[in-house]
Amino acid sequence: MEEYEELKKTIEHHMRLYYNDDAPEISDYEYDRLMLRLKELEREHPEWVNADSPTQKIGGTAKREAGVSVSHNIPMLSIQDVFSEEEVIAWVEKVKAVHPDARFSVEHKIDGLSMTLRYQDGRLTLAETRGNGLVGEDVTPNARVIGDVQETVPVQGYLELRGEVYLTHDAFDRFNELQEELGKKTAANPRNLAAGTLRQLDSRITKERQLSFFVFNVQAAEGGGEALLPSHHKALEALSDAGVKTVPHFLCETAEEILAAIRRIGDDRGSYPYDIDGAVVKLDQTAYRTDFPAGTKYTDGHIAYKYPPEEKEVVIEEIEVDVGRTGKLTFRGRFQQSVRLCGTNVLRATLHNIDYIHELHITEGCTAICRKQGEIIPAIIRVTKETGGVYEEPTVCPVCGAALCHEAGETDIWCINPSCPAQLVRTISYFAGKDAMDIKAFGPTYVKALTEQGFLKDCGDIFFLKDHKEELVKRGIMGREKNTEKILNAIEEAKKNDASLLLTGLAIRNVGKTSAREIMQHFPNLEALGAAEKEELLSIPDIGEITADSIYAFFRDEKNRRLLQKLKDAGVNTDSLETESGTSLFGLTIVITGSFPEMDRKALSELIVSNGAKCTGSVSKKTDYLLAGEDAGSKLDKAKALGIPILDYNTLMEMIEKK
Repeated sequence: MEEYEELKKTIEHHMRLYYNDDAPEISDYEYDRLMLRLKELEREHPEWVNADSPTQKIGGTAKREAGVSVSHNIPMLSIQDVFSEEEVIAWVEKVKAVHPDARFSVEHKIDGLSMTLRYQDGRLTLAETRGNGLVGEDVTPNARVIGDVQETVPVQGYLELRGEVYLTHDAFDRFNELQEELGKKTAANPRNLAAGTLRQLDSRITKERQLSFFVFNVQAAEGGGEALLPSHHKALEALSDAGVKTVPHFLCETAEEILAAIRRIGDDRGSYPYDIDGAVVKLDQTAYRTDFPAGTKYTDGHIAYKYPPEEKEVVIEEIEVDVGRTGKLTFRGRFQQSVRLCGTNVLRATLHNIDYIHELHITEGCTAICRKQGEIIPAIIRVTKETGGVYEEPTVCPVCGAALCHEAGETDIWCINPSCPAQLVRTISYFAGKDAMDIKAFGPTYVKALTEQGFLKDCGDIFFLKDHKEELVKRGIMGREKNTEKILNAIEEAKKNDASLLLTGLAIRNVGKTSAREIMQHFPNLEALGAAEKEELLSIPDIGEITADSIYAFFRDEKNRRLLQKLKDAGVNTDSLETESGTSLFGLTIVITGSFPEMDRKALSELIVSNGAKCTGSVSKKTDYLLAGEDAGSKLDKAKALGIPILDYNTLMEMIEKK
């Protein structure tokens, strides 16, 4: 039971990242394996299954960034996955046993996001995203600027088409090249960028990014379009003849033909102008599909064969060594030639650390297999041809030349020179960045230029840049006078931040945004934290020996003490505003479910945490309150079953205001 509950939490976490945040951490293959294990446990213990299980849920939650929510006429469900040719054959045989004349369409499973188009008397009236499968969001203005979406079709009456929105490799590469030129963050993969682009509030941005679209199904037709319904293959052909872009598809009659099509698609997937993550097999005769239901989560009469993660063989030409903002050395392998993986050209891959390099026998000149971990980060997973040599770890910093520290039994190697230029730029950039002091528009490009020209020697110098305004404008380091003024004002505003953000920005080892917030709920200011003994630090929940040692050592270092005094002299707040709130939320654990017209859930979560409570994702006996909004789901049922008090938005606000 413990494994089952943990597995549910893990899968729900990854479902949220994939469907709601468009930011997956693991590959589809790894996610599929987790889901298979969950199904295995549920087959063994059917009494465990309830509506809260990921196997009973369709997808994400409807987003509202691009428009209003809309209920689907026909649910937008998932397709049941299979992972072996034997499973494909078994499914085909099951269908043939009932309908010997059954035909099948084998299609590319494009790695994008589903969208439904509604037409009335030949004119596009609505475009909707999948959302949670039952409710999506209206993205009609954005759909209209996608070149492949037809504004009109030669069909009278009502017609509903479903398809996939995606980005081609060329469009994705163009976007990232432009982002690099502008010094902005690049996109991780085409699927994430396509999802974010379709949900843009400004359709001009959607148009610029050149999304593509394939129709893969006729969902409904009333009036003049009924002729499209009986045969899926003929419907796609008729739509294609009418100028509608349809998914590449192959009509098959036997299991052997289906497997041949699946293999052909898999063999050629590296040559397609877009990413695919499988091949869909669906019954051609649509009337037969309801005879093969797959549960409330899946579309009837369909299966999706999932290919294993894409891998490419590479030759490592050089092992590149760099220094992170904390001084830790990072290792990457640069290839002799770039390879195409998951829609991007890859020339380098992470080698993790020195132990990993030695364990895999990675050396310059070796041949190895590269795979994108989580379909995002390229990594070397094994060596296929060794050189016979051994990579020797560096003894001096590749940036500043200082001696390196590699303690016995430790995996990481460190540059401990605090003046190392690589650390300085990254440390100041992190300090000013979104997760720390969040100084608007003050990005790494400006930090690098100001550091190189001597204006920044540590984080404290940021708050004295106003004294050099005329010279900064004259040199144009941060643009013209208007832009320089804007950044300097943002720096002044950042002085008011809570001390937890300042603590985060100090980049103490093992102290991130979440732990900094937790720590500062126990101290009135940074001075009190700096005076704390190690035993006092260890009494804070989730603070262990290593973190306590890091904090204790940081505040007793004379250089760090001078930096803190410099920040205070500049007028930077060092008081913990959170400990002064005095609200009745302090120390509570609160779970949020449903939607709130007054405030989005992210802002609500931040408000709860800023008032001294913890905001967790799942209901348990340790939960103090459930904050329930509109369309609250299974969490509400679970909270009621456990006797956990339920809050609404207004009651929460009253608790926050109560002293």
